[in-house]
Amino acid sequence: MHSRISIVYMKVALIHDHLAQDGGAEAVLRVFAEMYPEAPIYTLLYEQKNADKYYKNRRIETSIIQRLPGGVKHYQWYMPFMPMAVEFFDLSRYDLVLSDSASFAKGVITSPNALHINYCHTPTRYLWSDTHLYIQELKYNKYFKKLIFLVLSYIRIWDRAAADRVDEYIANSKTTQRRLKKYYKKKSHLIYPPVEIDQFKVSQNYEDFYLIGCRLVPYKRVDVVVLAFREMGLKLKVFGDGVDEKRLRKIAGDAGNIEFLGRINNETRKNLYSKCIAFIHPQEEDFGITPLEAMASGRPVIAYRKGGAKETIIENETGVFFDKQKKEDIIEVVKNFKVENFDSNNIRRHAENFSVDKFKINIKEYINKSWEEFNKNN
Repeated sequence: MHSRISIVYMKVALIHDHLAQDGGAEAVLRVFAEMYPEAPIYTLLYEQKNADKYYKNRRIETSIIQRLPGGVKHYQWYMPFMPMAVEFFDLSRYDLVLSDSASFAKGVITSPNALHINYCHTPTRYLWSDTHLYIQELKYNKYFKKLIFLVLSYIRIWDRAAADRVDEYIANSKTTQRRLKKYYKKKSHLIYPPVEIDQFKVSQNYEDFYLIGCRLVPYKRVDVVVLAFREMGLKLKVFGDGVDEKRLRKIAGDAGNIEFLGRINNETRKNLYSKCIAFIHPQEEDFGITPLEAMASGRPVIAYRKGGAKETIIENETGVFFDKQKKEDIIEVVKNFKVENFDSNNIRRHAENFSVDKFKINIKEYINKSWEEFNKNN
């Protein structure tokens, strides 16, 4: 049977790590859910308001963690049990299992006759590339941190074994491809994640402020940006919330030029993107959605020259880079930045290369090809 016909009659299951936040990984799941409207969604846990926002009438299967005390609000407590919880999902009746994961979802056990394709956001960062940084940032004493190291060692063994359960990997960036090769010894196909380009509009005028926005956690390095702007006195707006917010506000102190906006709605976010002088991206991400949202709004990006930003930003056309996550480097790049050198419409055209429609086409073609090859060999 031709692969395009067989795809229609496949029994498909989607599996995602968890729905306790709304980020780039969740954007990928939303597109998968549109592509396969009949497919159930398996996930370790979900927050009701997030699930209702996008999947109100959708079948969502959760693990036992959903029903445990603090299982949604404090799901990190149950990390040692997440491998077992994922393996409890019964996916034996599905032909195609499409997982998207930065941690546990790839570890589901599937039928020998099922094709399991994983869209990998990253090999689990706190198990591999960022283990020591992750431990350092925890607010526990050194003895408890040693215990956590032991737990992570156990989960790391499981994670490596779970990686072998996947038939085909799709990487969200070249950075992730390299990590898949290093940590899992796996080859992968590159398909950049979808950006909802049409939600963002180019404004004819910008206002006198720079913008940064993300989950406020230490590895995002918002702190060096706050330090730099406190010294420069230029206006900076910060959107997002998280465990690092209190520390960041303390760093800003009484600097009247730095404004913390907290969690904001989509309309406010779109307006901020379109009106800023430039968007600042100081962290190393495997891909990084927010710089592309800014570019979809016609605004240039000032980014740390690491990770996915190197793949999505064209230097001196859609943004500029700095090389060290230090206050001094950010001060230098901002002082030398000339917004008049950038064309908003040109920046927007570049962002359109990462649209949802292009993502759907690329994913569908890859699944069709993989399904055809899988059937030949089984």
